[in-house]
Amino acid sequence: MPQQVRVAAAQAEPRWLDIAAGVDQVVDLIAEAARGGAQLVAFPETFLPGYPWWIWLDSPAWGMQFVARYSESSMRRDGAEMDRIAAAAADYGIHVALGFSERDGGSLYMAQAFIDDSGTLLSVRRKLKPTHVERSVFGEGDGSDIQVHDTRLGRLGGLSCWEHFQPLTKYTMYSLGEQIHVAAWPGFSLYRGIAKALGPEVNNAASLVYAVEGQTFVLAPCAVVGTGAHELFCDTDMKKQLLLHGGGFARIYGPEGSELAEPLGETEEGLLFADLDFSLIAIAKSAADPVGHYSRPDIFRLQVNLAPTPKIVHRGAEPQSTAPEFDDVEFVSVATAAR
Repeated sequence: MPQQVRVAAAQAEPRWLDIAAGVDQVVDLIAEAARGGAQLVAFPETFLPGYPWWIWLDSPAWGMQFVARYSESSMRRDGAEMDRIAAAAADYGIHVALGFSERDGGSLYMAQAFIDDSGTLLSVRRKLKPTHVERSVFGEGDGSDIQVHDTRLGRLGGLSCWEHFQPLTKYTMYSLGEQIHVAAWPGFSLYRGIAKALGPEVNNAASLVYAVEGQTFVLAPCAVVGTGAHELFCDTDMKKQLLLHGGGFARIYGPEGSELAEPLGETEEGLLFADLDFSLIAIAKSAADPVGHYSRPDIFRLQVNLAPTPKIVHRGAEPQSTAPEFDDVEFVSVATAAR
């Protein structure tokens, strides 16, 4: 594992509900990150096909106009769009952490894909619990979605948005020895001045605390709300006041709390670059390792179920025609079921 790793975090406006244009954009940003010397580039939450801001702006009935188009623009983890992004990772020799809306059968999930520099899809994880009205669009993940991966760059993991407010999830991730963490955010332009918990101060603080608590580097990519979002989601002046232009607050933090990249303006689009010095992890952990020498297992212990929980278990012979579109199905043979 190298002692220094160059990384990039994306801050950009998605190509809203246009999967073809969105994949083009992702490939262009992968190329730009590689030209800047990055060995890893990280993208915001549901960057493909963009975060569904309509759920915060009006009634469910009004939002139904977006549902079919959003579903059609959501990717499968084994589809042609993912193949193209993986090919770009291989072509440019760069690791990719991609936030996207995953379509599985008739359901959608807030997902993060991890692709290595050979173009291998290491995994796709799902947000464990979509937040508030996100649950009107997305399903939830299970224990198998708590993941940290061994890569040539170090141990890489990620969470989405308010998963960074779940103490037990965070503690489990820390216990898996994460060294580089991707904290994917959708942007901080919603309800500014109304709901502080949705703003940049609170959410960037969550990324910073994660870095210091877990003694890990944190890449916090963050999307931008621009003219495209207003044209699509804001049909009244009131909605434009609820969903402001901007919201881009991408950051990169060190394991001892340092800010490692010069931020862009909140309406700017581009990449933040930083060089990660892994010796900082050892220094930070020597002070306080909450899953090591700074723990008290005689008082507190966390029990975690990391197993997948398929929604359907077929007992008996595998059906002759299995729909390839469903990932949440487990087939158990008669012999296996009898054990």
